[in-house]
Amino acid sequence: MEPVKVAIIYYSATGTVHALARAVAEGAEKAGAHVRLRKVAETAPSEAISANPAWAQHRQDTADVTEAAHDDLEWADAVLFGTPSRFGNPANQLRQFIDTTGPLWFQGKLVDKVYSAFTASNTAHGGQESTLLALGNTFYHWGGIIVPPGYADPVQFQSGNPYGTSHVGGDGPPSEVILQAARFQGRRVVDTAASLKAGRAA
Repeated sequence: MEPVKVAIIYYSATGTVHALARAVAEGAEKAGAHVRLRKVAETAPSEAISANPAWAQHRQDTADVTEAAHDDLEWADAVLFGTPSRFGNPANQLRQFIDTTGPLWFQGKLVDKVYSAFTASNTAHGGQESTLLALGNTFYHWGGIIVPPGYADPVQFQSGNPYGTSHVGGDGPPSEVILQAARFQGRRVVDTAASLKAGRAA
């Protein structure tokens, strides 16, 4: 059986979600998956970005990361979405990408894939769970198979969020515990997708 194909599609303004996305990719690759790491297009005005040095620097640092396209969703057996929390919802940049996927959904090209999500907020209890649950609403409409990390690994009892890896950006860069949780989430998604793929092949 060919390896599981995983698309990690994310938006990150200042780098926190990007760090989580890279850790998710590491976990998925270690589990044997072919991985595409993709950022969604930036839609904020240049004036807003340049007014925040960290935002401007991160944009420059990730200029070589390929932007997400519909082909990445079609190609993948499993998709993980990453986003900052914006008032308890996914960032507009990620939503804008998702909102263009109607033709794929209508053709049934998003159904029966494995989906999962991860997030970050600036403060504790800053809408992390509601952001992940909001993405779940999209996965339901797509007919996806939602795979959360749950408490399926000891690291989850340290990181504490069964809905998806999450981090409080105001505390600084993601700790090793959070990065381990992200790697575990990537691995769990791959393992589940591989089981489904093997079952369908049989």
